[in-house]
Amino acid sequence: MFRKQKEEEVERIKNLVEKYPIIGIVDINKLPSYPMQKIKDGLRSKAIIKVAKKTLMRLALEKSSKDLKALLEKDAIQPALIFTEMNPFKLVKYLNKNKSSAPAKAGDIAQNDITVSAGVTEFPPGPAISAFKKVGLKTSVEGGKIKIVEDKVVCKAGERITEDLAQIFSMLKMEPMKIGLNVVAIWENGIVYDRPVLEINEEGYMNKLVTAATNAFNLSVEIAYPTKDNIETLVLKAFVNARGLAIEAALPEKDVIEDILAKAAAQAKALKDTTEK
Repeated sequence: MFRKQKEEEVERIKNLVEKYPIIGIVDINKLPSYPMQKIKDGLRSKAIIKVAKKTLMRLALEKSSKDLKALLEKDAIQPALIFTEMNPFKLVKYLNKNKSSAPAKAGDIAQNDITVSAGVTEFPPGPAISAFKKVGLKTSVEGGKIKIVEDKVVCKAGERITEDLAQIFSMLKMEPMKIGLNVVAIWENGIVYDRPVLEINEEGYMNKLVTAATNAFNLSVEIAYPTKDNIETLVLKAFVNARGLAIEAALPEKDVIEDILAKAAAQAKALKDTTEK
């Protein structure tokens, strides 16, 4: 690329930086051209992906009027820039949802824990048994076929996939990898969000909200702090406590007199039974 072309490319990237309020770095390492084009098409109305040399992207970010120093510190094996007006959390959710399954190769890093499930395979007893045992799978023979006896996590997130594991995944026709745009970090209004922050466990988050709401409700009832949500519970609790106190103190009120008499009769019977022994 000639100097003038490089300058023009830097200017194009810089203009995108100035135009969009949200800028991110994504890693497109090992992403084939067809899935990449498919992702671009899906993002057409939501975001722009810009692929360029690292030096040109860095230069464009440095020349912009925005303070992107924190974003410049982030790196990727094969980086690209993404520009959008979309909420960063929604963007990451969309990108993760649209990842495709892919076979695993020796040397790949597991993105999540990889589990081989129990069940009968299509392989007869023979060399395949040794291959399964190499990766720690317990096997037996059922109906003339090798059976994997129990589920097993054969590779944990962050671990490198070995040749033996890659062979097993291929034999079992497993596609444990996910290919797509891997967000490294996103800049918004001077704040940089790293991928772990952006990848929200929605179910876990909702469970925490439910737990927090339950604890708050229980606390408000315990300290008798009246709200529209707990007033019925507070009145019921007060009624039960007042009734219990009246019975305990033997107050002859019409609402509890039968309970007081029943309690007295039970105590008298218990006393009689004790004296007769």
